[in-house]
Amino acid sequence: MIRVDKPVAPPAVLLTRGVSKAQTHRNDYGAAPADHRRGTRTFDFDKSVYAAAEVKGELLAAQRSKCAFCESLVRHVSYGAVEHYRPKAGYKQRKGDRLKRPGYYWLAYDWDNLFFCCQLCNEQFKQNHFPLRDGRRRARCHADSIGDEEPLLIHPARLDISNHIEFRQERAVGRTVEGKATVRVLGLNRPELREARTRRLKSLRALLRVRELLHDQIARASTAKLRAELANIDAQLQASQADTAEYAAMARAFLTP
Repeated sequence: MIRVDKPVAPPAVLLTRGVSKAQTHRNDYGAAPADHRRGTRTFDFDKSVYAAAEVKGELLAAQRSKCAFCESLVRHVSYGAVEHYRPKAGYKQRKGDRLKRPGYYWLAYDWDNLFFCCQLCNEQFKQNHFPLRDGRRRARCHADSIGDEEPLLIHPARLDISNHIEFRQERAVGRTVEGKATVRVLGLNRPELREARTRRLKSLRALLRVRELLHDQIARASTAKLRAELANIDAQLQASQADTAEYAAMARAFLTP
């Protein structure tokens, strides 16, 4: 997981149709708040707005086609989806809780609340789970302030994630309460993900071994060809740590002394 640098300006569809839809949801809640809290009335969220092609396109560009949470290159194996940091329909403080309604309906089309995610992170792990340090401070409707909340899930575009999550080989380890909750809730150590990271680590170790051999050869008899090979290895190691690289956070931890 690395920080996502999203464009400040939202896609146009969120400023037009998204603003209109959000106001409709506010009006719907205001007309029957008790029904919405009981779940006897629900919101008709418009996926064609929050997951519009231009929204998905800008998120894919900002996230380098990677899942905002696990850093997998999603489109190699699936389409992925635009999903919500704060869940729109309902929420759970703990995974075993009953789903409580309404969710953060007024943020369904909010640019800050939208990210591109892989299917596993969103549908199998995060789902509607959105824990707070103190659940009593949760914003329950659009009249409440989300500024009073203290989310335990790391917001991918707001925090320096390395302060909260570190890597020990292929394993993600929470350094803070938020880091530990994020690793747990999002399943960042699920077996399939650790296997993929392990394969990446093996390739990095192989590059380091080749680099060491080249250094030894250059020390004995330097040639232009050897120096070019060494430069190529260094470029590959550097690229593995770039924002565009799959599992860059792990690579940075492994390669940084």
